[in-house]
Amino acid sequence: MDNGASERERIEIALLLEGLYQLYGYDFRNYAFSSVRRRIWHRVHAERLPNVSALTERMLHDRETMNRLLADLTIHVTEMFRDPEVFLAFRQHVVPMLRTYPFIRIWHAGCSTGEEVYSMAILLKEEGLYDKTRIYATDMNERVLDLAREGVFPIDRMQTFTRNYMEAGGKDAFSRYYTARYDSVLFHSELKENIVFAQHNLVTDRSFNEFNVIFCRNVMIYFNKELQNHVHGLLYDSLSTFGVLALGTKESINFTRHADAYDELDAHSRLYRKTR
Repeated sequence: MDNGASERERIEIALLLEGLYQLYGYDFRNYAFSSVRRRIWHRVHAERLPNVSALTERMLHDRETMNRLLADLTIHVTEMFRDPEVFLAFRQHVVPMLRTYPFIRIWHAGCSTGEEVYSMAILLKEEGLYDKTRIYATDMNERVLDLAREGVFPIDRMQTFTRNYMEAGGKDAFSRYYTARYDSVLFHSELKENIVFAQHNLVTDRSFNEFNVIFCRNVMIYFNKELQNHVHGLLYDSLSTFGVLALGTKESINFTRHADAYDELDAHSRLYRKTR
């Protein structure tokens, strides 16, 4: 617990998070306290309120306030081919295994606005695997899922995205996958053909399928140890034997109760293969 928070403040935050869960079903009670505290106070100041209790009162009676708070609490930092060395390692270590499968199921858990999902679709198309793949892209926040479904991204991000794509082993001109229009680009509809976008909460929802690959990158860094173990259990139960788990570059399977069930495919890129 953050020593900078008073006992009263901790109680106020606990009550807000409990109300958010009980009334709306969003469970942030086991997120890292310092991160949640910072984001709650951002919303308190943005709403021009005196304290956390005032935010709780408003949130409980006004869904739009809840939506603004939810946007603050859910982290959406992502980009196409983020950490390109991960996607390069995926091409080298995972794609050869996927070629042996008659059908491939991939889960992007906590997909945010969809950049990494479209990255995977492009990679699989280039490797000749997309037609036998179904990608499930999930997030707890329906609003960011709507953005992901649209496949529209700011044109000023394309220079970064293109550089990432090339460093990830891209085999074509990145611009062939999208159409520019004014200040944004629209990724081609063919990339969405085998993607299912759906709302799913890693904290409260159960496993819904068995997958050959699960991407859950830069999600659990915001969870406390208890919640990390819970989500690792969900991912383990959702992954087929010899399936591949991809975590964020600052995350690890080490020191979780399922650590012994995985082999490292690429330690630097945090790619693990479930062995039992």
